[in-house]
Amino acid sequence: MSKDQKYEYDALPIPSYEEAIASHPSSSRTHLPSDEVSDDPEGRALLQDDRDAAARDGPQSRPHGYHPPTVESARNSVDDLYSSPPGSERGSLEDLRGELDQMDVEDASQQTSRGSRLRSRFSKPFSNLTRTLSSIQLPFRRFLPNFKFTINLNSARTSFNSNGCIILLRLFGLLLVVAVIYVFVVSDIFNFNSRFMMGQTYSAASVENFVQGHINETNIAENLRRVTQYPHMAGTEGSFVLAEWIQREFENAGLEAIDMEEYQVYLNYPTKDGRRIAIVDPPDLVWEAALEEKNIKEGQDTPVFHGHSKSGNVTGHLVYANYGSREDFQHLADQGVDINGSIALVRYYGSESDRALKVKAAELAGAAGCIIYSDPADDGFVRGAAYPEGRFMPSDGVQRGAVSLMSWVVGDVLSPGFASTPKMKTRLSLEQTTGLVGIPSLPLAWRDAQRLLQVLEGHGSQVPTEWIGGVPKVKQWWTGDKKSPIVNLVNLQDEVDRQPIYNVVGKIFGIEEPEKKIIVGNHRDSWCLGSADPGSGTAVFLELVRVFGELLAFGWRPLRTIEFASWDAEEYNLIGSTEHVEERMDNIRGNAYAYINVDVGVSGTEFEAAGCPLYERVVMQVLGRISDPVTNETLKDIWERKNKQFAPLGAGSDYVAFQDLAGISSIDFGFTGEPYPYHSCHENYDWMTKFGDPGFQYHKILGQFWGLLLLQFADNPILPFDVEVYAEHMAGYVIDLENYARRKEVPIDNNASGDSFVNLTPLYNATAKLRADAELFQRWPKLWHDAVWGAGGFENNIIALQRMSHNYRMAKLDVHLLDDRFGGGIPNRTQFKHVVFGPQLWSGYDAAVFPAIQDSLETRNWTLTQEWVDRIADIILDASDKLLHD
Repeated sequence: MSKDQKYEYDALPIPSYEEAIASHPSSSRTHLPSDEVSDDPEGRALLQDDRDAAARDGPQSRPHGYHPPTVESARNSVDDLYSSPPGSERGSLEDLRGELDQMDVEDASQQTSRGSRLRSRFSKPFSNLTRTLSSIQLPFRRFLPNFKFTINLNSARTSFNSNGCIILLRLFGLLLVVAVIYVFVVSDIFNFNSRFMMGQTYSAASVENFVQGHINETNIAENLRRVTQYPHMAGTEGSFVLAEWIQREFENAGLEAIDMEEYQVYLNYPTKDGRRIAIVDPPDLVWEAALEEKNIKEGQDTPVFHGHSKSGNVTGHLVYANYGSREDFQHLADQGVDINGSIALVRYYGSESDRALKVKAAELAGAAGCIIYSDPADDGFVRGAAYPEGRFMPSDGVQRGAVSLMSWVVGDVLSPGFASTPKMKTRLSLEQTTGLVGIPSLPLAWRDAQRLLQVLEGHGSQVPTEWIGGVPKVKQWWTGDKKSPIVNLVNLQDEVDRQPIYNVVGKIFGIEEPEKKIIVGNHRDSWCLGSADPGSGTAVFLELVRVFGELLAFGWRPLRTIEFASWDAEEYNLIGSTEHVEERMDNIRGNAYAYINVDVGVSGTEFEAAGCPLYERVVMQVLGRISDPVTNETLKDIWERKNKQFAPLGAGSDYVAFQDLAGISSIDFGFTGEPYPYHSCHENYDWMTKFGDPGFQYHKILGQFWGLLLLQFADNPILPFDVEVYAEHMAGYVIDLENYARRKEVPIDNNASGDSFVNLTPLYNATAKLRADAELFQRWPKLWHDAVWGAGGFENNIIALQRMSHNYRMAKLDVHLLDDRFGGGIPNRTQFKHVVFGPQLWSGYDAAVFPAIQDSLETRNWTLTQEWVDRIADIILDASDKLLHD
């Protein structure tokens, strides 16, 4: 490397090991806790050295293997004389001089000088070696012997004078043996191209080939068959029985520290005969909806309802409000349609994707109740076109779902910000929470919505063309008005304040940094049978557990711990994962390096991925290794040919608590396609085998992608994140923000300041600095690869510490992008701490960037907007500094 290419990163201070692993407990536990691996013989073997040392040496606050040096200084002859007692044989300095005159002073002094030089030459290396081995607790330090040196230099000098040659030869031989053993052991331990464990050698390529080659579609199909045998809504017996089965599968795979976590949270369920949608006036139009789905096997159905909906019995005139967005209700008001006290009929999807925000918009517009139906134009076929019955949402199919306001409060709505453990006593009341809507709602099949749309004809005004849906036999689409038919909506709920739910968590402890972890998650609960959502993901998840369990049985371990988590109550406002994160927030922020989520694993053949931009490069690399089972193209080639984009995350699955609350870089992926009978009881095993993925080949390659991606994070010496890509995306987000603001007619002036303008220059400057620092930061892994891989995979202690520090800084970039001040976070929604990613107040499931700024822009409060621009710019600058100097 030329002088012009001097690598500035080398100038950074090398952290101590304690700084590099600041989250280590003070008890000097460097790997597996004894209570977590009591049945693991390998774990017991790994622990034995520490236990024996503790028994020998007793409690000690210093690092394992460290002993204070003993120093016995031999004072010179004159000092000895001055300190001699009066009765010594040498009574005076004159007597000594007389003795010296009779000695060969020159020879004696030369001998003493040679001895001093020898002592110096050999004592310093041993001193440095013992200090290095004792102060640096590298992962395999426990396999090295403890050396204790207590040397009496006076007696050693006498022995050396008479046997110097023999001692030197023996010492040289000992050093030679130790050096040979050390080189052989260390070259194997720290060789990342090929690691030796329990008598077996595993290369990275062989482990990857094993995972990719052992994902079995027959096992996945059987997993899905078992998952879809019975309904398993959150908090019900079905979900608990499924949790017990998954726990057994974890045990069969040999996972460690398996735990079934219990939380007690607010859930609700329909009461018997407590639901109704009916036309009650005028008498000649009296009619009642069937509500329930038909042709469902006994024991494989669940009630049609909205989770977390308001309990109530309301009656009002019927109005049609398209997709139920705020803009749609405003259009009705502009047309003179009286919405107060009405029953609003809206359809799923469209301009307002979140069903909860549809109900909230209806509530704010003055409606007394809300009905959401599945329109075939959005849920499967265009009006008048032929379609295969069963592939899409059938005429009687109903999309269940929760209507809790997950972009306002996430997790248990009665405990925002803290976990609802069984011991937690203080929680909010239903009246205090902001996470629930204030009017009752029910979902409806288009079979029943058809009648409601028909009776609106002639009431109000005809709707715009874009409001016309695909329900057959509706001649004209009208808005309705105060004289519309009267509809009764009944939704009586059994509200359970503390309903138990259960997460199942199991681990494979890492061999280098067991406290650092890669978390893999999939939710278990569903609204009915859930063959796609989440069954397809759960089936692949369990196959992944099996394959990694086989690796564990062969003696393989990853560098970092892998934590597998089956979440409960995701469908009710992402409760299981959120409570888990809230209970362990500090530990997760300090030790979790990545969160990998799969929700709907397979519902089609199109691979989609979204997440923190740190993942983009490694995702493309792994996609290049996997071929489409039909076209034989690599998934990467298909991705690029279709010009797909790696999008930011929205707010619709279990990654929310990790990315937006804890600041753990997250990703979500799966195979999607055409609409399917989503959240209905028609989404069953038969649907998957006929329409979704008949041969389970897309399930198989999903497992291959998932496994290879997991290995990259758990077993790659350097985390495969790319901070340069993140920085580039961040700069693009600022440009997109300015374009969005200008479309909203926000007064943007990047050269001015004041209450009348918004100046985005601080964000542009902050992201420019982040790009420069990211480029500098990204040089180090290239140098590491050339130095370590080029040397056959060997890594010395100092480089190992630098590598772990580099990984830590990279993984904590998102943590440093949190507004973690006291009371910090998005205004009025302070659960959400990440300043770049998080739900906008009215974005629902949709991805949003700089949510606090966008919310401020919506209020048209330019002073507040500028405050957030400046604050976020400061947070980005601080995160950029910590990338290099933390």
